[in-house]
Parts: sequence; structure tokens; C-alpha cells
Amino acid sequence: MDLRSTFLLTKLIFSTKLLTVLNIGDILYLALRKNECQRGEVMISKREEEILKLIVEDYIKNARPVSSKSLCDALNCSSATIRAEMNYLEEVGLLEKTHISSGRVPSEEGYRYYVDNIMEKKELSNEDKYKLQTIVDNKQLVVNDIILKSMEIISELTHYTTIVLGKKSSDNLVEKIEVVPVDDNNIVAIVVTNKGHVEHKNIYLRDAVDSKDIKQTVDLINKLIVGTSIDQVSEVLEYQIKPIIGKYVKQHEVLYNAFYNAFSDFASESVNVSGRQNILMQPEFNDADKIREIVNKFEDKELVNSIKEDSNGIKIYIGSESNFDDDVTVIKTNYKSNGEEGTIALIGPKRMEYDRVVTLLEYIMNNIDK
Repeated sequence: MDLRSTFLLTKLIFSTKLLTVLNIGDILYLALRKNECQRGEVMISKREEEILKLIVEDYIKNARPVSSKSLCDALNCSSATIRAEMNYLEEVGLLEKTHISSGRVPSEEGYRYYVDNIMEKKELSNEDKYKLQTIVDNKQLVVNDIILKSMEIISELTHYTTIVLGKKSSDNLVEKIEVVPVDDNNIVAIVVTNKGHVEHKNIYLRDAVDSKDIKQTVDLINKLIVGTSIDQVSEVLEYQIKPIIGKYVKQHEVLYNAFYNAFSDFASESVNVSGRQNILMQPEFNDADKIREIVNKFEDKELVNSIKEDSNGIKIYIGSESNFDDDVTVIKTNYKSNGEEGTIALIGPKRMEYDRVVTLLEYIMNNIDK
């Protein structure tokens, strides 16, 4: 052992107060691991991975720091040996020590290591599968409804918050527009797409409009925008219908503005949040200031929209990676099916049941096209 290793060994022994509880083999092992860490050569042994796995999964389940003594039976070794390895895992940033307990909890880096290297795929429980299957097998529901209802159920099952950001994809084409008068100032516009998707929009007319003008407007719109993708309808209204609508419709200004606003809403991204109170029930968020901070973030539409995911596959963003809040994890994926596209996401504490959430999202993604 060189002079630096000897110095590190001495420093480690007295700084961790392990001299009286570790045997010489444990001390030498820990010193060498410490020396690797100092040189930037961080390596996790199989036993250290097993310790990290047990701590992460115990903390996810119980929300209490994990002590070395509680791991003895599972690992069949002494508390002192486990404590030495937990100390190393803390040194390399995978574990943290809380102020209120001698136990350890996973750090953000520890969760990341667990997700990337240790986590195993979890089978969907019969209860979870049954509740979701009743939704995905319902032939009366369109894709958007399947996703919304499925994510509501997942929020209930996991006690996390779910978010669906959706919009009509570019291959969702307008097939027909119908209008149902309600009274002199209110009509309901119904848009049907080539994918079988139906949207309803209540339209308020600031002035009473003759029914003939309404019919003329709808006929003109149908003539010019059928076959146009939902996200391009506003452009067609602006450049093709607006210049000529005055020739056919007396009260054209009121009607044009009403339909333009309605189609802008159709094409815009929808935001659906389920179980926004669930995350506040987690023990991590029992501080009044933190609760207020999280609530405000869910009310920030721009921030919620930033959760949008464009790439394929399920992505896991932990803590500071999430760009939402340093104390949460965001697990999300994009979807595109039958003229619908968007992002589905779960937000929970960093102490999230990662394997279960990934399995639930995979089930949704594998079944929305069936």
C-alpha cells in the first residue's frame, strides 16, 4: 500500500469511527475502495449493488432510512461489514445520510444507478391488469378517451399524479363539420375527422345571428376545409375563407371570429391532470412551503406543457433531471395512434415505484392500438 493509501486508510478509520467494529479485512477493503474513489475509478461490486438495491427498494416501500443492521439477514454478513460498504456508497454519492437517523437513503445519483443498472422488469399484477383491460378493450372508446381513462386509473393505483398532453396529429383530417343551434347566441360545432374522432365545441355568438347565415358559413367551411389536417384549419380560414366570406354571409364578422377561435381550440394541445393532490399525500411533501410550491407548479400551464416528450420509449427523469422540481421524478413517453399524438407522464416523489410505473406505461403503449 502506498503512502497515499495509508493516509486515506488512517483518515477513514478515525473519521468513520469504525476502528472498534471492523476487522482488519474490512478496513483494508474499505481503504482500497476509498482510494479508487479518490482516483475517480468508481466501481460498484456485486455486493454493493445488492446493498444499494435493498436500500432503494426498502426506502421506496417504507419511506424510512435503512440501517446496516436491517440488511444483515438478507446479505448474511456482519453489520460492520455492511456499514463499511454503505460508507463507500455514500462516499461515491449513491447514498445519503439523514440528520434524524443513522440509516441511509438513496441519493439522486443512487436512484439513477438503480434505474439504469439494477432495476428489473416487473410483471403487471392481476388487479392492475384487470382495471386497465376494462378500458383498453372497450370498443366504444376512441384513442384519446382510452388514454385519459387509463391514466386516471393509473393515478388511483399508484397514488401519483398523471398528465396527458395531447393534440391532433397532422394526419387527422377534417371530414365534416356540423352545427346544432342552442339558442339565438349559442351553437354547438361538431367536427368529425377521417380517423373517426369527434370533437364538440360550444360557440358563443356575441350578436344574434340568422340561421341562414350560420348554414351558409358552415357550407362554405365544409367546402374549403374538408380534407385539411386539424392543425392547418386556422390557416385555411385566415387565407381562403376570410377574404370571401363577406360575399355570402351578411353577419360574416361575428361568425368568422367565432369559428376561427373554435378551430384554434381544436388544434391546440390539451392538458389533462389527474390526481394532482396525490403527490401531496407523500411524506416527502409535508412542509407547507413545499406543498404551496408544488401546487403552483401544477397551475403553471407553460411548465406543465414543458413535460412534453418527443422521442420514443419510456424516459425517466429523476430530481433535477426533470426540469419540473428537484424533489420529484417524471416518467413519461410519447404516443401516436389513429390520428392522436401527445405525451403521457407520471409525477411522483423520487422515492417512486419505478419498476411498476414503467410496466403500467408499457401496458398502455402496447394496447392503445388494439
